[in-house]
Amino acid sequence: MSESSQRVGLPCPACSPDLETVHEVLSTGGQATVRCTECDHVHKTSLPEEQTVQRDVVVSQDGESFKATTEPPAEETLAVGEEFLLETDEAIMTVRITSLELDEGRVEEAQTEDVETIWTRAVGNVAVNATVHPKSGARDETRSEQLHVPGDYEFVVGATDDLGDFSFTVEGIHLRDDAVGYQHEKLDHDNDKAFAKDINRLYLRDETSDAWSAW
Repeated sequence: MSESSQRVGLPCPACSPDLETVHEVLSTGGQATVRCTECDHVHKTSLPEEQTVQRDVVVSQDGESFKATTEPPAEETLAVGEEFLLETDEAIMTVRITSLELDEGRVEEAQTEDVETIWTRAVGNVAVNATVHPKSGARDETRSEQLHVPGDYEFVVGATDDLGDFSFTVEGIHLRDDAVGYQHEKLDHDNDKAFAKDINRLYLRDETSDAWSAW
């Protein structure tokens, strides 16, 4: 969901008293200060109230799901991949839209008023699955780990990192289906990078033990 627009349609007393023109909102309050983008006339007026609708939200987090509600603008367009702040009984969290449910099924984009349920995934803090290879060359010592990091934590292929007592080198990154802005689903070249919230699985070389590197 996008933030509230700072441009609104209003009549301009100077150039268009009977028809709306686009106005830039300079300040808000009881009487907002706005500027007409057609003639630059600045005046005060009451802003039209934005109509909102209550919609169900399903949030997936760490393998579990729970329900909440949100009240986005009725005329706003929602799309898979967009992120917004969701207020729940426990906390305010950042979630990413993974699917939009309408009467006729699920879609990737729709107006809020047509949506019945917004399906999302928590991305403020995430658990990233990782396959960890030992340096020793013992293939049977490969193990799985789960790294708990902020959603905007960045992993870089070829870089050595430390999380607590765990030191590792990133050898590869496999992205989630809902990740946007990347050219490939699999990143395995030095300096390829991705945010934790976009990662399906990491491939790491353990630098805290005798580990062997292989993808």
